[in-house]
Amino acid sequence: MSQVMFDLDVLRTFSTGVALGSFARAADKLGRSTSAVSAQLKKLESQAGTALFRKAGRGLELTDAGETLLAYAHRLLELNDEASAAMRGVDLQGAVRLGLQEDFGETLLPAVLGRFARAHPKVRIEACVARSAELRERLELGQLDLALAWDAGDQPLSPYAERVARMPLLWIGPRVPERVDAPWWTEREHRGAARQVRSKEPLPLIMLDAPCPLREIVIAALDRAGVPWRRAFGSASLSALWAAASAGLGLTVRTPFGLPSHVSVLDRSVLSLPALPQISLVLYRAQAHPEAPASRLAALLLEAVRRQVQPAGLPMRENPPLETRTKVIRHGNAKLPAPVG
Repeated sequence: MSQVMFDLDVLRTFSTGVALGSFARAADKLGRSTSAVSAQLKKLESQAGTALFRKAGRGLELTDAGETLLAYAHRLLELNDEASAAMRGVDLQGAVRLGLQEDFGETLLPAVLGRFARAHPKVRIEACVARSAELRERLELGQLDLALAWDAGDQPLSPYAERVARMPLLWIGPRVPERVDAPWWTEREHRGAARQVRSKEPLPLIMLDAPCPLREIVIAALDRAGVPWRRAFGSASLSALWAAASAGLGLTVRTPFGLPSHVSVLDRSVLSLPALPQISLVLYRAQAHPEAPASRLAALLLEAVRRQVQPAGLPMRENPPLETRTKVIRHGNAKLPAPVG
């Protein structure tokens, strides 16, 4: 049996169509006709030897095989793009000063720095992990080239900032499926193991020390809803907040980005908590056209953010969210490949 050699160009079309939620959009972005895209998808299913899509109303959804191939497509394309960047930037030299909030230190930094270092070994990266206000101040002082930070919309963006994603704010508490001993919890049956805050007791909040835009958002939402609250734990460290939430000292609020395994998102309707707004994830640049090392690192950061954001079905810029097995991929006028087998 001959070895199957997947076509990277076809895999890119496949990956792009899923990422955009539409193969018609993918055709437009890649500069191809919809018939060409349909032919590529048919070729891909033929190479895979199994159906990658199934009908879902007027659109498509990935089969289990499609989900599996998509994961491999991401890895193959990433390695290809890394090799291409290494060849183009083999002589790239200099330094990049990068600022990040603590949310991204463990989820983004290792992979991004590893890819960048392999492709551009002569470039030195100086990383700074700090809160959003400090990162913006460092940018204004010329101490950073790039910064990735949350923006709650309370301040105007700098001229070279780019909103790259919108993320929901979620109520977060401990991941304890059996029983919580903290006195402010009471248990009731809800999908097997749900909990409810005692309505007459102030809600214990776990918050970062001021200044923190999320503090103001959460407190304002609770006050508007008439929910009494108290400050149960405060710290300047996000990891300390996760530890306090895991221990059951109270509830905290963050985005779904980089949640550790020992905490979980809570159902606000069960707990009678108010809905919270979305906040923006922003890539700040010190100048409109950064030098080549900073520009390349910015591209890798944006790609890594897309990988983290879109599997959760969250929008990045104005693009539709990544469609998963439970969501429909619109194909527009592109014809669908007939299932194989």
